[in-house]
Amino acid sequence: MGIQPEDYLRLDKLPHIWCPGCGNGIVLGAMIRAFAGLELNRDQTVIVSGIGCSSRSSGYLDFNTLHTTHGRALAFATGIKVANPALSVFVLMGDGDATAIGGNHFIHAARRNIDLTAIIFNNNIYGMTGGQHSPATPQNRRATTAPYGTSERPFDLAGLARAAGATYLARSTTYHATLLTKLIAEGARHRGFSVIETITACPTSYGRLNKLGGGYQMLMWQKENAVRAETAAILSPQELDGKIIIGKLYQAEAPEYTETAARLAGRLTGE
Repeated sequence: MGIQPEDYLRLDKLPHIWCPGCGNGIVLGAMIRAFAGLELNRDQTVIVSGIGCSSRSSGYLDFNTLHTTHGRALAFATGIKVANPALSVFVLMGDGDATAIGGNHFIHAARRNIDLTAIIFNNNIYGMTGGQHSPATPQNRRATTAPYGTSERPFDLAGLARAAGATYLARSTTYHATLLTKLIAEGARHRGFSVIETITACPTSYGRLNKLGGGYQMLMWQKENAVRAETAAILSPQELDGKIIIGKLYQAEAPEYTETAARLAGRLTGE
């Protein structure tokens, strides 16, 4: 029968801790379906996560896993990949984990174009630690640290990663779970730093404060406001205002960090 998605789960660690309506379980499901399609070898695959609701995913995945400190997942993952470039390394982070305390690591992983697959669970909030606003919280949306609405503009995560040097960028929502599975697999096959941003709902910390309804209503919002990248290419900025562009956003080739480092080492040692 071959590899089945559930083969990659630590079933003894279930049920999970996520709130009803949380989209993180959908992301986890998309990941294991992608992994099964890739036929990943557990012994040659490492899953690294930071701190936060999304980062608990590593505990449910039956691979070599590392649950690290807040914002440092990419630093640990970089060390793992440099030590053994043959490993497939996936990095699971929340929007705050990746781009606030971890922002410096994020831009330098992109700059190096190191062969990591970063999956960012973007729920627009710090869900686990009390509902504080993150660099991805939309302007004027409420959070516990922004009770009257945020005054800051949010990061465009894909734009940030592309400007820093990442060579594969994609975005999906949890409503578009089949697309998300495809993008994770495609990003994993790409040689270089791959970023897959996933728009996922946090009904508890974000939805309640902003009166967005429960998990179902937030999924329907994703459905109604998502635009495929192919369609977005022919729409005006006014037509795209407030929309989520999904699909493969960018792909390019550039020198990959571990390969260039190996060539340099070879020159220095004469090998």
